Amino acid sequence: MKYGICPISVAPMRLEAKDTSEMVSQVIYGEYFKIIEERKKWVKIRLAHDSYEGWIDIKQIIEIEAETYHEIDRSKHEYAKDLISHITHHNESLSTITIGAQVSTSKYLADSYQLESTSGSNKSDLINNALLLLNSPYLWGGRTPLGIDCSGFTQLVYRLCGFKLNRDASQQAKQGEVLSFIEEAEEGDLAFFDNNEGHITHVGLIMRDNYIIHAHGKVRIDRLDQSGIFNVERHLHTHKLRVIKKIM
Repeated sequence: MKYGICPISVAPMRLEAKDTSEMVSQVIYGEYFKIIEERKKWVKIRLAHDSYEGWIDIKQIIEIEAETYHEIDRSKHEYAKDLISHITHHNESLSTITIGAQVSTSKYLADSYQLESTSGSNKSDLINNALLLLNSPYLWGGRTPLGIDCSGFTQLVYRLCGFKLNRDASQQAKQGEVLSFIEEAEEGDLAFFDNNEGHITHVGLIMRDNYIIHAHGKVRIDRLDQSGIFNVERHLHTHKLRVIKKIM
């Protein structure tokens, strides 16, 4: 088994080993992973924090020893708190990183990070973290404020509070405790929505007074009722409510 770490701000994770393949997720600076398959120009990886798998360009990784991988795994994880900040490399050059980057692994890349970081906070901070991402554009497979999808959004917000969510909405829906009614929900609980075939395809964070913040076109705030998400601008329900869950 080989192991690696991401040394750049963000690297696309693709469904297949080619540049034209669909981007299914992204690997953020400092995230570490197992290498489970190799091609000439590509490696298939399994991320440590959520076990998500996909192909990444071999030029966008640095291999690490198994001992280093397990040392990182045992250590306290720290994440960048600012929407945009910088890592300083050993040659004094800078690279831009985004909120949620795993800066606690920078020393393994001979980098340094001088700004404030977070290793987790209270559930009450979930909505504050979510509001930092308000108006971030929607991007299928995205996990940063420069482009993010619905489950990447909820995963990032929870990560900043020290809790691990799975990558896809359908996977996140298997976590936590089911709530019967919207009235039972607290700020930061998750609402899941399904399509006409009954598959869960969307997720958002519940806010007070029957509002929800979610990524749909952009990270936005809409109304939430027992039917689903109501878009006031379009005067229609855009998503059908399936289940509400308390995660932490």
